[in-house]
Formats: sequence, structure tokens, C-alpha cells
Amino acid sequence: MALFPDDNDLVFQFKNGINKEIPFTQIIKKHQEKLYWHIRRMVVNHEDANDILQNLFIKVWKGLDQFREDSQLYTWLYRIATNECISFLERQKKRLSISLDDDNSFLTEKLQAEKHFDANKLEWKLQLAIQQLPEKQKIVFCFRYYEEMPYEKMSEILQTSQGALKASYHHAVKKIENFMLNN
Repeated sequence: MALFPDDNDLVFQFKNGINKEIPFTQIIKKHQEKLYWHIRRMVVNHEDANDILQNLFIKVWKGLDQFREDSQLYTWLYRIATNECISFLERQKKRLSISLDDDNSFLTEKLQAEKHFDANKLEWKLQLAIQQLPEKQKIVFCFRYYEEMPYEKMSEILQTSQGALKASYHHAVKKIENFMLNN
């Protein structure tokens, strides 16, 4: 992996530089893969994840000059990515007239339509289990399980108490265990 300047330096260069494209490109290269996988786990489909990632970076380009640096750039990016995913899923539900109860089955069908899907493989079974979770539990589980994100960082991104996040994670794990044992 290429070494990138510190996020604070990149933000400073963007805000104070004549050529904003250089630090912005470095921000993208530094964070796009982790952001992509965070988004992909939420929306399942590769094309949807790419679209959301592009929208995310457009928002970042437009808003980086106003970034107050109250939090780390990484935290800000993940907050935007999470909000973009939630907005995307809400728009999809409305567009397709899907009730909240049907949302999980819709995402499960999208997952099963993936060309490499094999329900007998453990990783696909885990993905199916994750798609059964309520939205908040899904987000918390993915942050904790895949990214090993500390609750403190999650709390900043999701603007929720650490206690609530721990409870969400605990409930998510129990539901996933139940799904894995019974399906």
C-alpha cells in the first residue's frame, strides 16, 4: 500500500491549495477501498455500491472546504457513507413500494442474485444472516465484525451512545447465531 500524507495534512492542502485535485485524489485513494466495502455490505450490489461511493466523493468534494475538523476525516467520511447508504435504501424502498417488513427479503434476493453466490458457503450464509438484521444492527455489526472498529469510533460516526451500540451489536450477534444454526 502506498504511503499517503496524514489526513489532516491532506485537508489542509485541499483547503489552502491552488490545485485541490491532488490532495483530494490522495484522500480518495487512501479511503476508497474501506468505504467501498462498508457501503457494499450495506447495499449488497456492486453497482449500487459504486454509485453511492461516487455520490459520497462528490459530497466530500463540495463539503471539504466547510469540514470543521471536529472529528477525524475518516469519521466524517464514514458518517457520510452510512447516511448515503441509508438514504439509498430508503429511496429504493419508496421507489419499489417495499414495506419495511419486505426490505430484508428484497436485500436477500439481491444477494442471492450475485453471480458468485453459493448458499452452502459459510461467508454467503453469514451475508444472508446479516441481511436479516434491522438497519442499525446491520451497520453496527459490519463496523465491529469486518472493520474491528472500536465502539468509541462508531459512537462518533453514528452519533449514538457506546452503550446503545454495544446492545445493538449483542442483539445482532445473537440473531446471526440463531440464523446460522437454524438455516
